Amino acid sequence: MSCVNGAVLVLSGPSGAGKSSLINKIFDDLGNCYFSISTTTRPMRAGEEEGVHYHFVSEEEFKKDIEDDHFLEYALVHGNYYGTSIKPVKKALSEGKLVIFDIDVQGNTAVQNRLGDITTSVFITPPSLSELERRLRNRSTDEDEVIERRLKMARKEIQRVSEYEYLLINDDLDEAAAKLLMIAKTARLKKSNEEINEFVNQWEDL
Repeated sequence: MSCVNGAVLVLSGPSGAGKSSLINKIFDDLGNCYFSISTTTRPMRAGEEEGVHYHFVSEEEFKKDIEDDHFLEYALVHGNYYGTSIKPVKKALSEGKLVIFDIDVQGNTAVQNRLGDITTSVFITPPSLSELERRLRNRSTDEDEVIERRLKMARKEIQRVSEYEYLLINDDLDEAAAKLLMIAKTARLKKSNEEINEFVNQWEDL
């Protein structure tokens, strides 16, 4: 049995929770990992790069990939499609990498359905709704209408925190980053049902 096992770490939480800041802070300490980049039909924002932040495609291309079953999960959010292509995920897992997803609650459900035995899930949130609103307004990247939509979505998402193994409150960035790194290291220890069965069979043969 291989000692290098691929594993999955799902990170969810409202826009403005600081997921990207936390990942950037611990990325160099994560070891062999692959950050799953979502495919989206939304327009590219200033400062974003193709293949770094997202894979940007047309709605027509996205719908074709849905038909061809190329997505591990996908969702329609605020009028735009977002999805996770399955091919690079399978490749990274076969190479023993920790695959990190930054996806919403619907995406977490889809990943759990397909890869649940090797998945660790974390919901990241600021300490309160008012703090989330403050962060979104301070970012100055979204119109008021978009912020209101994000806050409404956050109220819905927080109701599903119990679907996650860990709740990480991002109040102090350094403290939250240290906790996330611990969770990520623990995630690597998970074994798939197939690996467990293989071990049991070997163990009984000794």
